[in-house]
Amino acid sequence: MFSNEKCQAQAQPVGVPSSAERLPWIGLIALAMAAFITILTETLPAGLLPLMAQGLTVSEALVGQLVTVYAIGSLAAAIPLTTATQGVRRRPLLLAAIAGFVIANTITTLSTSYVLTMVARFLAGVSAGLVWALLAGYAARMVPEHQKGRAIAIAMVGTPLALSLGVPAGTFIGNLVGWRVCFGVMSLMALVLMMWVRIRVPDFPGQATDKRLSLGRVFVIPGIRPILLVILAFVLSHNILYTYIAPFLAGAGMVERTGLVLLIFGVTSLPGIWGVGVLIDRHQRALTLASPLLFGMAVTAMAMGSDEPAIVYAAAGIWGLAIGGSATLFQTALFRAAGDAADVAQSMAVTVWNMAIASAGIIGGVLLDQFGTAAFPPVLLTLLAATWLIVWIAKRHSFPPSAH
Repeated sequence: MFSNEKCQAQAQPVGVPSSAERLPWIGLIALAMAAFITILTETLPAGLLPLMAQGLTVSEALVGQLVTVYAIGSLAAAIPLTTATQGVRRRPLLLAAIAGFVIANTITTLSTSYVLTMVARFLAGVSAGLVWALLAGYAARMVPEHQKGRAIAIAMVGTPLALSLGVPAGTFIGNLVGWRVCFGVMSLMALVLMMWVRIRVPDFPGQATDKRLSLGRVFVIPGIRPILLVILAFVLSHNILYTYIAPFLAGAGMVERTGLVLLIFGVTSLPGIWGVGVLIDRHQRALTLASPLLFGMAVTAMAMGSDEPAIVYAAAGIWGLAIGGSATLFQTALFRAAGDAADVAQSMAVTVWNMAIASAGIIGGVLLDQFGTAAFPPVLLTLLAATWLIVWIAKRHSFPPSAH
């Protein structure tokens, strides 16, 4: 017996990871594709506003509400749907959520009715709320403990890819061959993804009845509330700037360069999420502290060097680095704090995230109307300082010095 084990050990090439160490790349990339489709479905109408307004014979302002109703669907469905499906097997549940995108994007492709399109968008938002609640926990269950952060990072990479590459590409294609083609392609992508998930993504059981926790019990688990507060403050600060970046740049005489600034932001978010993926399992706390610091540096640079395009571009790059891996950091912290209640905790994060996005539009608009863009930097820096302080204080359960 000893001889056989010795021979097997010698047969293992030096430096080649064992099967237990290898990441399940194909399955994790399928999850990343689900994130990509989710974000692209949400944001694409913003890039196709005039074309969709013409096709549906409504104003551009009404087409803009297609993004709003999507967010409302996510906000309304994430917690109740995730709580109600705790006992359902994970793969059929994920397939049902992706099927929602097939149906919703197919209806959007074919519909000539604004009301019907709004209903389809609400359905897509409901599906998105469920997908976001499932993704982090699903990725983490596919790997051993010491690889969970990296697995979540891979599953989340679809988000910056959709924002930095998918939306510009979709907008270009929509202007070239029509906006309906874009939604049709996304429907086909979701259909292919369903087959991919069915064949290559492992299934996991739902939770046993005696292990299911109510929303209230999950909310009071040590570590959960500080993480949700961090998500609220950080996402609120990011979205105030992201939503109102055009008027902010207009104050610096750079409004015509808004697209370039957002492109730099999107591209630099990719190495941000890559770096977090590589380091998160060993340096999660340090990375979480660094993210609001980097973002704060970017805001300060934009405010103080707004008359220098080079400084603004550099600040956009730092902003992208800070944001790129933030979702992975927060979701990994939430997964580790919540334990078996991870999916319900993630549904809370989805709700808080969408609340922050909606609040950013309102708060940013009030600041812009009442005080102008000069009010943005102090408000953003206050939110980021609060984020950093909560992370610093909550080191026992929420953001521990090392992985559990």
